[in-house]
Amino acid sequence: MGADSPLDTASLAVYIPIGFDSNAMTERRTSLLRGTVDLLVLKAVSLEPLHGVGISRRIGQMTRGAVQISYGSLFPALHRMEEKGWLEAEWRTSDNNRRAKYYRITKSGKRQLRTEEKDWERVVAAVSAALGTSPR
Repeated sequence: MGADSPLDTASLAVYIPIGFDSNAMTERRTSLLRGTVDLLVLKAVSLEPLHGVGISRRIGQMTRGAVQISYGSLFPALHRMEEKGWLEAEWRTSDNNRRAKYYRITKSGKRQLRTEEKDWERVVAAVSAALGTSPR
């Protein structure tokens, strides 16, 4: 991904639904590269300022429920992106009348989002090409 999130960086846990049974959806824990989490968070807040739980919900909506980032991965990522200047935050009162930290994307964050999108498209194309390769 971008210069700050190469493909061999640490991964973060997410939950991806893998099927249904008669009682509930089963889930499998898997990993996404840090740059992927950055990409999803930046995209979520590019639409409007959101608090952490709102970001998590928006990512669920954007991925049609396929990706659920754990709070243990989300909040450190938000802090890291705020330190890098990609996000700015302010404390506000949420819809349920609680104090929450709302994040919005900065100009630097918008540039990083474009970089992450281009890098993701290259990764998808490369992996798709590899999966389409016939065995000899």
